[in-house]
Amino acid sequence: MKDKVTIHTLKRLKQIGQKICMVTAYDATFARIFDQSGADVLLVGDSLGMVVQGHDSTLPVTMDQMVYHSAAVTRSTRRAHVVGDMPFMSYQVSPQDAVRNAGRLVTEGGVGSVKLEGGSEFADTVRAIVRASIPVMGHLGLTPQSVHKMGGYVVQGRDEEQGRKILDDALALEAAGAYSLVLEGVPLDLARTITQRLSIPVIGIGAGKSCDGQVLVCYDLLGMNPDFKPKFVKHYANLHGSITDAASAFFSEVREGVFPDEEHSFKATKGLRAVSAPAMSAGAPLASDAPVSAEGGEEKVGPVYGIPV
Repeated sequence: MKDKVTIHTLKRLKQIGQKICMVTAYDATFARIFDQSGADVLLVGDSLGMVVQGHDSTLPVTMDQMVYHSAAVTRSTRRAHVVGDMPFMSYQVSPQDAVRNAGRLVTEGGVGSVKLEGGSEFADTVRAIVRASIPVMGHLGLTPQSVHKMGGYVVQGRDEEQGRKILDDALALEAAGAYSLVLEGVPLDLARTITQRLSIPVIGIGAGKSCDGQVLVCYDLLGMNPDFKPKFVKHYANLHGSITDAASAFFSEVREGVFPDEEHSFKATKGLRAVSAPAMSAGAPLASDAPVSAEGGEEKVGPVYGIPV
C-alpha cells in the first residue's frame, strides 16, 4: 500500500503539478473501492442529504448523520485522506460551536480534516478550528448551503464584482490557515486565477481544468442517476443500467424458481435421520451423531459469509 495521504501530501502534489483526485463516499463499501482505486481524497459530503436521503438540498443533514457516515467511510479507508463536511448550522453560530462540532467529526467520525462553506466572514472560525489542530478545507463559489441566498444552484463569479469577492475570500481563507479549497460552479478563468494566486491546493467541481485537482459526487461519475446531467458532470459508467439489469435478472429467477439452485444452497456434512414431528423437542439436534471428518475428528464447518465467528 502506498503511503497515507495527508494534508502535506496534497500540498506537495500542487507543488509538483500532480493533479489531485477527490471523490465523495458515504459508506464503507464505496470507500474501500475508491481507496483501492487510487483516490487521493475521500469527501464525506453533506451531499448525502440529496443522493442518499432523498432531500432536495443539503440543509436537513445533521451533525449526528455526518459523524455516522464519516465513521463508516474511515473504517474502510487505508490510503486516502478523508474530509468530513460541516453540515448547515454546525459552524455558523459561533467559532466555539464550530470547534466542538469539528472535533466530533475527528474523534467520533475519524476524519483527517473538515470542510466548511463560506469566505472571509468565516475566517475567524477557520482560525479557531485550525488552532484546535484540526485542518480545514474551504469551499467557495456555488455553496449549496447558501442555496436560498443564491436563488438556486447557479454559477457564481460571472461578473467582475462577484469574481473579485470570490478571489478575496479565497485569499482570506488561506491566510486564516485553510490547507485547501474547493471551488464549485465558477468560470474557468476565475478558477485559473485563484489557483495560481493560492499556495494551497484548489480542487474544482464545475470550475475548469486549471485547478490543482477535481472532485465529483460518486453517484454522478458512476452514472447512477441518468436524469441528472449538469454541464460539469461526466458519467464514467452506467451503473443505473447495470444495476437495473442485475436486479431484473434476480427477480425473474426468483419468480421462475431458478434461484437458488443446488450450487447456491447448503448441504449437510452427513446424512440426517428423518425425525417425526412428535419426537422433536425444543432444541433437539436433527441427527444423533455430530459430523465427523475423514480423519475421525469433529468436522470443521466453515462460516457462512467467509468471516470466522
